[in-house]
Amino acid sequence: MVEWTDFERATIQDIFSKMDYESVGHNALARCLVVYPWTQRYFGNFGNLYNAAAIIGNPKVAAHGAVVLHGLDKAVKNMDNIKETYAELSVLHSEKLHVDPDNFRVITNHSFFVTGFTADVQAAFQKFLAVVGSALTKQYH
Repeated sequence: MVEWTDFERATIQDIFSKMDYESVGHNALARCLVVYPWTQRYFGNFGNLYNAAAIIGNPKVAAHGAVVLHGLDKAVKNMDNIKETYAELSVLHSEKLHVDPDNFRVITNHSFFVTGFTADVQAAFQKFLAVVGSALTKQYH
């Protein structure tokens, strides 16, 4: 179980309370698809992903980016039980979609550029995203 400080909890809740989900989600997913083109293989039904302009202008990329960020709300509301919160989604990503677990780390490498993103705030945010990424990665023992 992850231990969260009061500062980390408050920081994560503050970031998500101010987030423009549609814009940030679109930009984060588009950036991931452009910078790491191998991630495009999971989005074959999204149409034209042939270059950065096509990806950025793709409405399915924008919509799915918002879905991904809204999905993080579950983790914000269940910070003490993120792994269990995402258990079903983890199975979907690993067993049905066969998503490479490293892709969760790839998308969490992108900052969401929130005003006041100090080193302490970024550390709390990266910790949160790392815990979510780990929860979405089915662990085989």
